[in-house]
Amino acid sequence: MNAENLARLKNYCTYQERCHKEVRTKLLELGERGDDLEEIIILLIQENFLNEERFACAYAHGKFSILKWGRIKIKQGLMQKGIHEKIIGKAIGKLDLDDYEACLQKLTITKWESLKTERSKPKRKQKTLSYLQQKGYEYNLVLPILLQLENKK
Repeated sequence: MNAENLARLKNYCTYQERCHKEVRTKLLELGERGDDLEEIIILLIQENFLNEERFACAYAHGKFSILKWGRIKIKQGLMQKGIHEKIIGKAIGKLDLDDYEACLQKLTITKWESLKTERSKPKRKQKTLSYLQQKGYEYNLVLPILLQLENKK
């Protein structure tokens, strides 16, 4: 095991939360293989530089609060990072439901208002729904808000 690579990885993990997959990729880039690679990962976990649950919570919080992603898109992102389903559930469960619903409400209204030039309400509704589903919001949460907007005026 290369002590220099261990120090690099500690800095890498200190700068920002990382998942095991990212650390493994970084170690491969640094030329670590086999038992040495696994030994570094184990040390990082033991010294709490690497923690998948902490990573998942930070990822979910960041993607929601900064990018306004919905739970579906956050879950897909975490799955791509190789995070276990149970940890994903915990991370998504920590998102504040009131903040989530308020954000969804605001995004829906903003998108709906931006499509004022669209004369057909069903097309406007479909475009808004499509946008929110791309952001990862659940259909069953979006639909009541859309129906409310559609029935105004």
